[in-house]
Amino acid sequence: MIFSYPGLNPPQTLISLISHGEVAGVIFFAENISSKDQLRRVINTLSDAAAAPTNPVKAPLLLMIDQEGGRVRHLPGEPVLSEKKIGQADDPPAEANRAGTDAGLNLHGVGLNVDLAPVLDVFRKAGGFDDRFERSYSSDPDVVSELGSNFIEALQEEGVAATAKHFPGLGAATRVENTDLRPVTLNVSKTSLRAIDDLPYQAAIDAGVELVMVSWATYPALDAKSPAGFSSVVVGQELRDRLHFDGVTVTDALAAGALKAWGTTQHRAILAAQAGMDLILCSSRNVSEGEQAIAGLQKGYADGRLTDTFVGALHRIIELRSNLGSRERAIVR
Repeated sequence: MIFSYPGLNPPQTLISLISHGEVAGVIFFAENISSKDQLRRVINTLSDAAAAPTNPVKAPLLLMIDQEGGRVRHLPGEPVLSEKKIGQADDPPAEANRAGTDAGLNLHGVGLNVDLAPVLDVFRKAGGFDDRFERSYSSDPDVVSELGSNFIEALQEEGVAATAKHFPGLGAATRVENTDLRPVTLNVSKTSLRAIDDLPYQAAIDAGVELVMVSWATYPALDAKSPAGFSSVVVGQELRDRLHFDGVTVTDALAAGALKAWGTTQHRAILAAQAGMDLILCSSRNVSEGEQAIAGLQKGYADGRLTDTFVGALHRIIELRSNLGSRERAIVR
């Protein structure tokens, strides 16, 4: 479970949950940060809680942020350029590499170890959802593949795990098709998804990306019944089996408007875990959201709805956390 909280100071309830091994990680937003020094102090507090003898999980927390560049940056500093601006630069591969390096240095410098970036959506039309916010490198899948891989490799070289998103792609979304706000159905053919949207993810996997975020849009060509993050077809058959991704999957925000017809937080957490999602992103800045999701997973595991897939997720998450801890100790500045 990835938790979030309001304001500048993590509440004692979150500290207690961390110290007892109930938390995989924490996501930070601009409202949680007044300065880099303040954020370092908070991260030290959370890390101390994770190191408590009451915590049976002997691995660092996943400490994450959306630091894509351009308008989507919650931590002051790099990367400054949006993906669109990188794609339009005189030397896009060099700019993508620089953005990844600078993002890694910036995040690592305050103790963060996961960036929920890069966006690998291949936008279809100017002014669409991704292009509107300059969150896509290009409408050319080969360009997105190259620049995304450059960013990923440079970021991870600095000890920060990259997250490719939003699988299987939001590039076809129109200006108003925003899963944060409402349900979105993308009527893209399977041929188009595989010829265009999949290519950057295959390149990212080949580049060693550590996490993939799955979107909350529905793709009838793959699964007409469920949003991607609730679909074992999308997560298991497409991402795991066909693209051979063996890293950690993470949901988009569990409180997203796209899921308004999908019941309670507990129910949504179970559906995501059943589909094969590893990390559940509880990003509504309310610790109780994460607690409710935990209760859902506990219930699902106890009654047999979560079995081998769920256990596999736990092993992948602990392996990622342990590897990030080893990498942190190995980095010498």
